[in-house]
Amino acid sequence: MKIIHAAVAGTLESGDVMIRIAPADGQEIDLQINSRVEKQFGEAIRTTIAQTLRHYGVQGVQLIVDDKGALDCILRARLETLLARAAGLAALPWENAK
Repeated sequence: MKIIHAAVAGTLESGDVMIRIAPADGQEIDLQINSRVEKQFGEAIRTTIAQTLRHYGVQGVQLIVDDKGALDCILRARLETLLARAAGLAALPWENAK
């Protein structure tokens, strides 16, 4: 999936997460996480993000994650929404997912 422009998904409410994405030069993923629970769940947050990006073939992006204690399912849903918006898609290609 090609990220063509910057996008935002989520809120800064308790139990939610706001994620911002922008295209970046190269193939690297620049990930910045701000979370009040990073010491306990930082690795789980990184794993969920990496798995989701890999699943949709996303490379060459800058991600800023402002987590307010979101559950894994909410993090994944916000990230998938963000990817669709940033790729200019009306919906994710569910039937073509790897």
